[in-house]
Amino acid sequence: MVSNVLNTDLSGKVAVVTGAGGVLCSQFAKVLARAGAKVALLDLNYESARSFAEEINREGGVARAYSCDVLNKELCYAVADKVESELGGCDILLNGAGGNNPRATTDKEYYEQGDIDSDTKSFFDLEKSGVEFVFNLNFIGTLIPTQAFARQMLGKKGCAILNISSMNAFSPLTKIPAYSGAKAAVSNFTQWLAVHFAKEGIRVNAIAPGFFVSKQNYSLLFNADGTPTKRSDKIIAATPMGRFGDSEKELEGALLFLLNDKAASFITGITLPVDGGFSAYSGV
Repeated sequence: MVSNVLNTDLSGKVAVVTGAGGVLCSQFAKVLARAGAKVALLDLNYESARSFAEEINREGGVARAYSCDVLNKELCYAVADKVESELGGCDILLNGAGGNNPRATTDKEYYEQGDIDSDTKSFFDLEKSGVEFVFNLNFIGTLIPTQAFARQMLGKKGCAILNISSMNAFSPLTKIPAYSGAKAAVSNFTQWLAVHFAKEGIRVNAIAPGFFVSKQNYSLLFNADGTPTKRSDKIIAATPMGRFGDSEKELEGALLFLLNDKAASFITGITLPVDGGFSAYSGV
């Protein structure tokens, strides 16, 4: 079934994707299936994961959906055992579960005098529970599935872990301090894991997507009349290529490259930006 931009052949491998009920990671799951892998789609929203798994199966791939909370270690271990019994031991783990939360987001980019006493949600109003939720979802939600599934990689060849980081890991974006800090932790953890598992031959890398338009974030980037929001204008101005990325096309190559045992066999511990030059541009 191999049909992809790099002819990466994942036939015979089992790929596990967390957050697979979402827009981005469901696309990743489809790419892995088209490359020949048997795919386990994990998500807290089982029905969404099941729907995407059925799409993959209709296309001729092999996929199963599993209900999983990436913050529940006991459940993750149980799901890992179930995946192993139904599809086989994990060869590829894609840690895609993550996200932000309004409770960990400020209303303004800059603090202005009087905000602390106004109705504006300033830095001083961020909820501890919201910050903890965002950090745990992104960082702990990467650590626990790795503990659960990397056990199945030990002693095998050609295994890889791929984490999903963000542009926030390089330079934090305004308004979202918890998400930025959590993704920086994911990039750092990627390096740590790469060293820790190097003797086992398990490669560990990450992708840092820049700004991509999807159904999920369209309303945040564009007004009702289709014109870009002020934040979108700032993003495009800071992206040398002058546009948003296409999530259905322009992340596939990075994904398949980093999982290709031949093309990327000596690459581990990196976070690869796919950002149209955003991380390279100083603004001057």
